[in-house]
Amino acid sequence: MTTRSGNFLLLDTPSLYFRAYFGVPDSVRAPDGTPVNAVRGLLEFIDRLVRDHGPDSLVACMDADWRPAWRVELIPSYKAHRVAEEVPGGPDEEEVPDTLSPQVPVIEEVLDALGIARVGVEGYEADDVIGTFTAHATGPVDIVTGDRDLFQLVDDARGVRVLYPLKGVGSLQVTDESLLREKYGVGGAGYADLALLRGDPSDGLPGVPGIGEKTAAKLLAEFGDLAGIVAAVADPRARLTPTQRKRLTEAAPYLEVAPKVVRVASDVPLPAVDTTVPRAPRDPAALDELATRWGLGGSLRRLLVTLGE
Repeated sequence: MTTRSGNFLLLDTPSLYFRAYFGVPDSVRAPDGTPVNAVRGLLEFIDRLVRDHGPDSLVACMDADWRPAWRVELIPSYKAHRVAEEVPGGPDEEEVPDTLSPQVPVIEEVLDALGIARVGVEGYEADDVIGTFTAHATGPVDIVTGDRDLFQLVDDARGVRVLYPLKGVGSLQVTDESLLREKYGVGGAGYADLALLRGDPSDGLPGVPGIGEKTAAKLLAEFGDLAGIVAAVADPRARLTPTQRKRLTEAAPYLEVAPKVVRVASDVPLPAVDTTVPRAPRDPAALDELATRWGLGGSLRRLLVTLGE
């Protein structure tokens, strides 16, 4: 893995192409009539991000497995509502809009022809790839995602921020520790504990019944972290209400496994890859062919100009 010590931009690519798909009309089509709204929208996102943030290194992180078996084994409800079809031996097929699925291979081919590093690792989600690149980074890191789960990586001391799209990528919430404390009452290190206590229906995480976001933040402020809360449950002198103690006691089996599910991995076996922002396409002939076939037009041309600057 080759990285530079300057600003590192990590893209949660599935999160961004889903946003592009729903943000760009499906009337944006290739010459043969195939929708390419997610492809062109993602290229426009990358163009804007590179122009605005001038990264030295850039990685499009991918889901090689959107619902890893090791997470499902611990919490069977994990993303279960998104399964379109169970595949013996996995990974299961995710429920994705019919006109988005065919665009993902096109996105991958275009990124490869451009020379933008694209990394997915078998058995892991894009979040885990991002977590591992972040752990290895030697300089500032900006993570671009519409997934709040990655707030857990925010770390002011290491210069790790999350750029959270509020509308497209023209309006990004720059998420640092002060913003997290203001909005959620915890810093980056506490966000995963907050999330697993609160639960997240969109990921099939049940949380602790009756413990919402505000109560979870108060408990973390009082006891420091999840381990401190669990220790308090066992300590009759700890300042917990009888109801809180009962709910946390009943949730003990969940609390034992949830941290491994909710916390992003930081030890993914990353492939050797050059993360330097490309200044010229890696494969110009392939890129020309893709541009013509899929009608990528101005979206691709603008990105090429930006990369070359």
